[in-house]
Amino acid sequence: MSSTSFRSAVWEYYKKYGRHSLPWRKTRDPYKILVSEVMLQQTQVERVIPYYEDFIRTFPDVGTLAKAPLAKVLVAWQGLGYNRRAKMLHEAAKAVVKQHGGKFPKSATELEELPGVGPYTARAVAAFAYNTHDILIETNIRTAAMQHFFPRKKTVSDKEIERTLKAAAPIDKAREWNWALMDYGAALKRAGVKTNARVKGYAKQAKFDGSFRQARGAVLRSLAVGPMPSKKLTMLLGREREEQMKGALASLTKEGLIVLKKGKFGLPG
Repeated sequence: MSSTSFRSAVWEYYKKYGRHSLPWRKTRDPYKILVSEVMLQQTQVERVIPYYEDFIRTFPDVGTLAKAPLAKVLVAWQGLGYNRRAKMLHEAAKAVVKQHGGKFPKSATELEELPGVGPYTARAVAAFAYNTHDILIETNIRTAAMQHFFPRKKTVSDKEIERTLKAAAPIDKAREWNWALMDYGAALKRAGVKTNARVKGYAKQAKFDGSFRQARGAVLRSLAVGPMPSKKLTMLLGREREEQMKGALASLTKEGLIVLKKGKFGLPG
């Protein structure tokens, strides 16, 4: 398929079926877009929407988030999983206030210098907030490109996909184009198109039940209610997972997501 035909197919789908009502698509505020992008990492859109709306009500701007204690941020994040994302978002907000006077940088390069903001997130914030001509590659966009430009190739790298997307991208509509690509790719996946196995470096995510990630989440969920002694925390998921829970406590403490005070673990102030 040519770049022209690809653009036509993507735009046609987006015009008819695009997810135009998503709350983060109704703003140009880089702070709100950053919140949405961090929440959307490894989390489905439908699940993110209510958390995003509640989070923005609690922390309506970057200054409010920067001033809030980490414990309050972690409580607001409960249920989304991958809780280190909340801490990184909190640190990024503090950096914007301290280093940039509360105003977000406008280039992907500068945005990537914020704590916890990687290349994709930086490009996404720049594209959606400022309409910069940055090429985004995430699971849905990758699916769209691979299905149309590499339908039979066994292994495809992101560099190949990026070159293809550069050739197809309209210059003046980066924001809408990336939304359209995401929606089109998501529709292909719902229709049964599977390309992950052909992505160079792809690794299937481990199951949640029984995972270390589940253990960490159980600790943070319990501490959102109040401090608890280590013995009680290590037994949250049963005696057979006691050692795993000890490891979860150690890793969460090392990352600064929990603290030990007077013999009890709790969320940081």
